[in-house]
Amino acid sequence: MKIAIVAPASRIDQALADKVTAVARARFGAEAELFFHPQCFLIDGHFAGDDAARAKAFIEAANDPEFDAVWIARGGYGSNRIAESAVAGLKPAAKKKTYLGYSDLGFLLGALYKAGCSVAHGPLAADINREGGEAAVIRALDYLVHRDTKTLEPSVADGRPHAAFNLTVLSHMIGTPLMPDLSGHVLMVEDVSEHMYRIDRAFFHITANPGIRKVAGIRLGRVSDVLPNEPEFGKSEEDVARHWCRLSGIPWLGRADIGHDIGNKIVPFGHIALS
Repeated sequence: MKIAIVAPASRIDQALADKVTAVARARFGAEAELFFHPQCFLIDGHFAGDDAARAKAFIEAANDPEFDAVWIARGGYGSNRIAESAVAGLKPAAKKKTYLGYSDLGFLLGALYKAGCSVAHGPLAADINREGGEAAVIRALDYLVHRDTKTLEPSVADGRPHAAFNLTVLSHMIGTPLMPDLSGHVLMVEDVSEHMYRIDRAFFHITANPGIRKVAGIRLGRVSDVLPNEPEFGKSEEDVARHWCRLSGIPWLGRADIGHDIGNKIVPFGHIALS
C-alpha cells in the first residue's frame, strides 16, 4: 500500500518523518510505502506552509491514483482554513482512498465525509513523538494496510454508522459548509487542554443544534489535561455530557476509547467497511 502523508495544519520536521518511516519499515516492510509530501516541512509561522501550499499538497495527494490512502502528519490548527477549497478540488480518484487523522483535522474529515469520501478518526503520524507513540503509529498503519479490527473502537461493531470528532472542533464546524449530516450516527467526542466550563459550553452548543439532535446517541471519549479553573467547576466531563444529553433528548451511550493519547482507537465514519 502506498500512503501519502500531508500536513494540512501545523508542520513536522524531518526527524519525525524518519522515525515514522523506520517504524513502518520494521513492522510492515514493503506492505506500507510512506511518502511524506515536501509540504510537510514548510514553515509559515505556525503552519506547514501558507494556506495555498497546504491546500495544493492535499489536493495533489488525494487526486494521485498512485496512492491508496492519505494520512495526516499532524494536527495543531489550520485545516479549517483550507478544507472547503481542498475538497472542492477533488477528482474521482480521491474517493477511492482512505483518509486518517483526528484533532484539528476533524474539519477536513467532516468535509471529506460530506463529499462521499472514506474517512476515519485515528492516530496521526506525529503521535510517534508521544511517550509510547510507536503503538499509535502501528495502530494507524494496521488499519490502513490490513483493516485490522483490533485497531477499532470496540463499539463501532454495533451495526450503526459512526463519526468521531474533537468536541471543540465539532462545535466550531456546526453551521459551516464543512458540516456533514450525522443523522442516525453514533457520535463520539473527545477533547484536550480545555477548561471544563469550555467543555460544558461546547456540549451546550452541539446538543442544541437541530442536526445533532438527530444522531443515534453520544459517546464520550477521554477529556484530558483539563485546565485549572477558579473557582473549581465541580463537574466531571461525564457529568457534563450526561447533563446535556438529558436536556436535549439525545441518548447517552456511555464512554468511547478515543482521545488525545496513544490509546486513541480508530473510528471509521459511516458503517464499517473492512474490505
